[in-house]
Amino acid sequence: MSVADSMRVVRITRHGGPEVLEPAEVAVPALQAGEVLVQVGAVALNNTDLWTREGAYGRPDDPKALSGWRGPVDFPRIQGADVAGRVVAVGAGVQGSLVGRRVVVDPAIYDSEGPHANPVGLMGSERDGGYAEYVTAPAKRVHGVTDSPLTDDQLAALPTAYGTALGMIERGRLRQGETALVSGASGGVGLALVQIARARGARVIVISSGPKIDAVREAGAHEVVDRAGDIAEQIRAIAPEGIDVALDVVAGELVSEGLPLLREGGRWVIAGALGGYGVTFDVRRLYLHNAQVIGSAMHTPTHFDLLMDLARRAEVQPVVAAAFPLDQAAQAQEELSRRGHVGKIVMHP
Repeated sequence: MSVADSMRVVRITRHGGPEVLEPAEVAVPALQAGEVLVQVGAVALNNTDLWTREGAYGRPDDPKALSGWRGPVDFPRIQGADVAGRVVAVGAGVQGSLVGRRVVVDPAIYDSEGPHANPVGLMGSERDGGYAEYVTAPAKRVHGVTDSPLTDDQLAALPTAYGTALGMIERGRLRQGETALVSGASGGVGLALVQIARARGARVIVISSGPKIDAVREAGAHEVVDRAGDIAEQIRAIAPEGIDVALDVVAGELVSEGLPLLREGGRWVIAGALGGYGVTFDVRRLYLHNAQVIGSAMHTPTHFDLLMDLARRAEVQPVVAAAFPLDQAAQAQEELSRRGHVGKIVMHP
């Protein structure tokens, strides 16, 4: 397939606000052995884009330090973790039959080659991502979805949001018949949690705001807690027997308020800190009730394989809230930061 010599990208050259997103024209990246070149059909936005751009992740030794997802960002950096597109070229050692395949890229950089490896880096943060016309990726991290009925926009919505959600559900060991509490339910990860937890046969209680309640019910929520009210009181009324698994992307005060709502042996899984990363809670609620607090950063290769199986069969239906052209990346990120949407925001190169 014919590939241009140069490509349009949007990149950041420093940490800051939306103004640091700069359009540029650069050379199409050269393929290394074991890599493929993907022509981007759609790239989805995530909170990681905002926090990487802002440098908001901190470091273990300095929580307030400007940092990318897992450390300093090597500028300039092309953002964008979530890519759906087609393979247009392959590097040495890669089967040529991949050319022309419709694919989704697993954006994680893992700490080992095993099926249960941990993500220690992310495309768009620790390596260049999909705010571009083309992106390279290891061949072992592209997943064929040629026959999936999902659109490129829907497929691009999957990797980080649905991968994070599936990782949370797997690490939280959510089982059929259990009661799950989902925070931040109208966001990309939240809607993914609702859909997957419902498909697992769980009773799904979500925390959302008034204008978005219909959308989260449509995604599969059995009960909705209005975050404008007393959250703990509402949950006690809905689930007086308690919560088996909390799937939380908010953290902050919700953790201290919510831990006493767990049943014996309950699990509180955290994959975000929209409500704040400084958390205090009564540790007695853990050891006296055999409860667990579990951190969950994205997915493992095994989790992502499961997710792609769901995508091929269209057993998940990502909600796309809006689409922007690539040259409006700053506006797209501002829309994301306002959190007035339901579902995912995508861009088209």
